[in-house]
Order: sequence, then C-alpha cells, then structure tokens
Amino acid sequence: MKVLLHGCNGKMGRVMTRVLSETPDMEIVAGVDLEPEKARNTYPVYVRLLDVKEDANVLIDFSHHSCIAGLLEFGTSRNVPLVICTTGFSAEEKQAMASAAGTVPILNSANMSLGVNLLLSLVSQAAALLHDGFDIEVVERHHNQKVDSPSGTALMIADAMNSALDNTMEYVYGRHSKNQRRQKPEIGIHAVRGGAIVGQHDVIFAGQGEVIEISHSALSRDVFAYGAVRATRFLVGRPPGLYSMKDVIESAG
Repeated sequence: MKVLLHGCNGKMGRVMTRVLSETPDMEIVAGVDLEPEKARNTYPVYVRLLDVKEDANVLIDFSHHSCIAGLLEFGTSRNVPLVICTTGFSAEEKQAMASAAGTVPILNSANMSLGVNLLLSLVSQAAALLHDGFDIEVVERHHNQKVDSPSGTALMIADAMNSALDNTMEYVYGRHSKNQRRQKPEIGIHAVRGGAIVGQHDVIFAGQGEVIEISHSALSRDVFAYGAVRATRFLVGRPPGLYSMKDVIESAG
C-alpha cells in the first residue's frame, strides 16, 4: 500500500515514518511538510501537496487543522482516501470534511489509539447507568508543548457521554472563579499541561458513597501510529463516507 504522509517531519510524522518502515505491506512514497529539510527521509518531501508527483493509495495526516481545505481538495480531486489524525477542527471545518466524504472515504478521529476508542464505549455505558446518582468529571493531562485545551480526546469523551444522555449535559471548563455549587447537569472538563506527558485521560464518576474512575494512559506516541495503520487498512477500498475509529473497532468484532 502506497502512503503519502502529510506532516511527515513533525513529532508524530517522525513516529509514523518509523512505524510504517516496519510495516511490510505499507510504503511511504512521499511526504509533505513545511520544513522539508528538517529530517532525513528515505522518500521525497514536498512543501505543498500540489507539488506531489507520486501516486498514493492513501494519505495519512498528522499536521494542523488549518491544512484541512488543501487536504480535502487533494483527496477529492485525486480520489485518494484520507486518514486525518489532526485535532482542533472548527464546526465549519468539520462540515467541510463531511461534505468531502460524499466523494472520497475519509476517516477522522481526535485520537487514533484503539484503547481510547474502547474507553469511549465504556464511559458511554457508565454514564447511561450512573448519571442519576453520580457527578461526572473529565481530567486530561498532556505535555507542556500541547497548544489546544481541552484536548480533542477530552471533548470526544464528553461528547460520547453526553450523547448517551440525550445531549442533556452542559460542559464546564475548569472551575476557576465559579463561586457556586456544582450543578447537576454538568460534565466538568479540566486540562493539565506539564513535562513530557504523552496523554492521560481520567473519567471520574463521583457518587455519595463510591467513586468509579475509568482511565487511559498513552505511554508513547507509537500507540497513535499503530492506530493510524489499523485505520488505513480499514479505510482503503471503502466507499465514500465519513468514518471513525469506532468503525474500525466494530469491523474487527
């Protein structure tokens, strides 16, 4: 399978390059990065998608949400499936992605970890069973270089639980300066930034006589790359549509 790697010289791009080099049925035929000389690669690296000459079966993106318009144009014009592993999309950008998915298969997830996507199922079930007698809080921890807050994964987790509760919950981001008692229909979302934490998400269900926590910790960035490989195998050959890691997990069941 021929892969075009977008954002190839970033932190995750370098991890993806290594993991794909160890994956027998996949080959990076070209990369795209704003800093093409930043790393030594065994494949050609271009500054712009428009300059790519090589044919690819799929594009894997670990870059920035601001690149989405160019990615969608490339995918739809060249009929290349897109595995988009970037976070921080606006509502308008998500809508553009959904529209493009009518032409070409697109898989997007704020977190490519299989474990995190299993956690989404678990917390949804827990929220549906426990919400009457338990308060729900989400705490996410990441390294000190992460820009977006809260993380896309924390929002995925909150959205999964809110969906299980018919979207009746309100999100409260931190509690600084909130001089009032916690309200019942709330999901608290809190962000911690420090050191080299790859990623940790804790969902707390706090009741009157017991506390239940469901947690996931990423010990290295490799887990996101392995998830992207799994997603790529799932996506190539699919009909146009907007897919998620939930589809990948369910297809394996």
